[in-house]
Amino acid sequence: MKRARFTEEQIIGVLREHEAGAKTADLARKHGVSEATLYNWKAKYGGMDVSEAKRLRQLEDENAKLKKLLAEQMLDAAALRELLVKKW
Repeated sequence: MKRARFTEEQIIGVLREHEAGAKTADLARKHGVSEATLYNWKAKYGGMDVSEAKRLRQLEDENAKLKKLLAEQMLDAAALRELLVKKW
């Protein structure tokens, strides 16, 4: 998986430039991203502060870890059920 090139601070800085009146096409060219990326950032981080964006990242990471644990538990439970059915 490709690692993100921009930190939350940088993304919010770009969005602040956009809010200040810079054109989307100019910002995209300046920072080397597509206009669609800028709009995605705006949808995700729009109106956030840097600390809020970092907290969002932490929550997303924790959520991914918990989903992985749940999937592993469900797989283990299914394997045990299958084993019990075969025994009977």
